[in-house]
Amino acid sequence: MIFLGLLIIAIGSFFQSSCYVPINKIKDWSWESYWLVQAIFAFLLLPFLGMMLAIPEGHTIGELFSTTPSFNLWMTILFGALWGVGGLTFGLSMRYLGVALGQSIALGTCAGLGTIMGPVLLQVFFPENDPLSQLTFSVIIGVIVTLIGIAIIGIAGGMKANALSEEEKKKAVKDFNFPKGIVIALLCGFMSGCFNVGLAFGADINFGDQTPANYSTLPATFLVTLGGFVINACYCFYQNQKNHTWSDYSKKGVLLNNVLFCILAGALWYSQFFGLSIGKGYLVESPTLMTLSFCILMALNVVFSNLWGIILKEWQGCSKKTIGVLVVGIIILVVSCFLPQLI
Repeated sequence: MIFLGLLIIAIGSFFQSSCYVPINKIKDWSWESYWLVQAIFAFLLLPFLGMMLAIPEGHTIGELFSTTPSFNLWMTILFGALWGVGGLTFGLSMRYLGVALGQSIALGTCAGLGTIMGPVLLQVFFPENDPLSQLTFSVIIGVIVTLIGIAIIGIAGGMKANALSEEEKKKAVKDFNFPKGIVIALLCGFMSGCFNVGLAFGADINFGDQTPANYSTLPATFLVTLGGFVINACYCFYQNQKNHTWSDYSKKGVLLNNVLFCILAGALWYSQFFGLSIGKGYLVESPTLMTLSFCILMALNVVFSNLWGIILKEWQGCSKKTIGVLVVGIIILVVSCFLPQLI
């Protein structure tokens, strides 16, 4: 059962790490236009459908939310909004650093800080549950090693930026900008950790034993992504107005193509958290893996995103030394996510 749970999480991770590939097929749309359309599916419609799986026959959405303490409900949405900033900068980090480096730094930071932020913030609101007890010595070591891995990946990115000509950089990643990208990716990782905090606040938003364990976190996932969608939509509308790109949505020659690829990108992105919920249902026998499931998901996202980075030739032209440093950083980052259960 545990192996099946990890396998499901890995499949969801692989799909998520592939979500930026369909976006490359979008034609003649600005960044803000395609990001908004894919967000409608990734953050809103698909999570809503996922939440419906957690509602047993004879119950309603209204009943689900009306029986939930309003504090937990709004805190879940609030941290979703904070995560929305991370989701927004996630796209920007890949825009300026590429799929491999952008996801590595952003998701690595998210994996490390997400592990710490949840127990710390929950301790403030629910000290009677002693959530800080989750931050054992082995967990802290894992976070420290994670940050080391991030630093090494950043060094590889700096080596890439210094070694390639401007033409080579633009060929691999059109808008490559390492200084700008690294700041955005770190901010993204910090804010993205709020997703796990939102899930913690919304852990009991379900019908208890009547909701299958595999679906129990899907209502909280919807509320988190709902908060994130509001932030992303507001920013995209602002950019549409600022850049005069409202006409993107009426370009009939590319509309069908772009919407279809946005749907695909959104479905691939959401699959990571759908898979996380389904997979955790098979991990209940291992408290350690349950605690680390979010961290494991982020680690796998880094692994698969770098495989895509190699396939998309984002590191083409870099020296073997640069690639070696990158590989070392990725290995350390992955090990850090599994380290707490090994100590």
